[in-house]
Amino acid sequence: MSKRYYEFFCPVKVIAGNAALEHIPYELRSVGAKRPMIITDKGVRGARLLDPVLSACEDSNQEITVIFDDVPPDSSTDVVREIAKVYRENNCDSIIAIGGGSPIDTAKAVNILVSEGGDEISAYAGAGVLKRPLKPFFVIPTTAGTGSEVTSVAVIADTRRSVKLPFTSSFLLPDAAIIDPRMTLTLPPHITAATGMDAMTHAVEAFTCIGKNPLSDAYASGAIKKISHNLLKVMDNPQDSDARLELAEASTMAGIAFSNSMVGLVHALGHTLGAICHIPHGVCMSLFLPYVLEYNIEQIREPLGELLLHLEGPEIYARTPEADRPQASISAIRKMRDALHERCQLPRTLQETGKVEKSQLDRIAGACLDDGSIMYNPREVRLKDAQAVLEKAWG
Repeated sequence: MSKRYYEFFCPVKVIAGNAALEHIPYELRSVGAKRPMIITDKGVRGARLLDPVLSACEDSNQEITVIFDDVPPDSSTDVVREIAKVYRENNCDSIIAIGGGSPIDTAKAVNILVSEGGDEISAYAGAGVLKRPLKPFFVIPTTAGTGSEVTSVAVIADTRRSVKLPFTSSFLLPDAAIIDPRMTLTLPPHITAATGMDAMTHAVEAFTCIGKNPLSDAYASGAIKKISHNLLKVMDNPQDSDARLELAEASTMAGIAFSNSMVGLVHALGHTLGAICHIPHGVCMSLFLPYVLEYNIEQIREPLGELLLHLEGPEIYARTPEADRPQASISAIRKMRDALHERCQLPRTLQETGKVEKSQLDRIAGACLDDGSIMYNPREVRLKDAQAVLEKAWG
C-alpha cells in the first residue's frame, strides 16, 4: 500500500441539474447577499443566457443590482479596474459570474479588488498573497471545458507590460458553482468540441501526472468516462440536454481533479502556443494531448492503460492485452479527435490551425520550459524534447 502524502481540497458547493439556476436566490440569501452584480460578456447576453437567471431572481424577488456585460475574450487589468468601479458605485455586495474562462477569471480578479481595496490588481498577483475571505461569489459556467468554477486560480493580462498575471489562492474559489445544461445548449459545434477536449485534457493529465492521488483519480476517471460517452453525442444532437449536463459535470469534475493533482507538458505547450499564436486554449489542449502522451508513455504505462476502460468501455478494455492498453488509450483519443475534425474541422495538427508558422516552433519550445505546469510532467522535458513533440504535432 502506498504511504505517499497528499492533500485534496474542494470546498465549492456544486448545484447541478435541469433546474439548478432556480436555486440562485436561495444561495444568495444564505450568505446574506442582497445586491449582486452579474459579470458576463456580450456573447452570453446576446445568446439570452441571462434570461433564466434573471427570471429565477425575479420570481423570488431577488434584485440584480447591475449587469456588466462587456468582458473581452482576453480580459485585462484595465477591465478589472473598470468593473470594480461600477461595483462600488452601485453599492454591490456580491458577484455572479456567467460565462466561460474570461468572465470567470475577470470576476475572480474583481472580487479581489472590491474585497481588498485599491485599483491595482497587480499588487495581489502570485500565490498566497490573499489572507482573508472575499465577497460572496457564485459562478455559472456557459462552456463545458475550463473547470474555472472550481479552481483557485485566475489569469489576467497586464497590457501595459505585455504579461499575464497569475493569481492563486483558495479564497478565489466561489461559494457555489451552478451547473445547468440550459447554459450550454447554444454552444456552437466548434466551441463544444474544443471545450470538451479541454476538459478531457484536464482529466487525462490529472490522472497521469506526478501529483495524482486516489481522490483526484476518482474525479478524473469519472470525467473521462462522461466525455467519452457524451461529446460526440452532443456534436450530433446539440439539443440533447442530458448529454450537455454530463459534459458540464465532467468539466467540473476535471477541474476538481487537476486543481488537486496539477497538469503537465500539454498545458506548458498549450499556454505558450496560445500566448504566441493566439489560438484558443481548448484547441491547444486537443492539439498536443496525444503527442505528449506518446512522449510520456514509458513513465505512465499503468495509469494510461487503465484509462482505456473509461475511454472505450469494458469490452474493448477486456479484450486488449495489458501491454497494448497504453497505446490503445492514445489511439482512442486520436479517434475522438478525428471524429471531431470530421464534424467541425477541429484542428489535429499545428498545420491545420493555419495560424502557426514552422519558424515559430523553436520559440514555443524554449518558452514552454518556463511554464510552471512542466514541473508536474511525469518525464523530464529538455529543449530538444519539447522541439521533438512540436515537430510531431506539426503534422
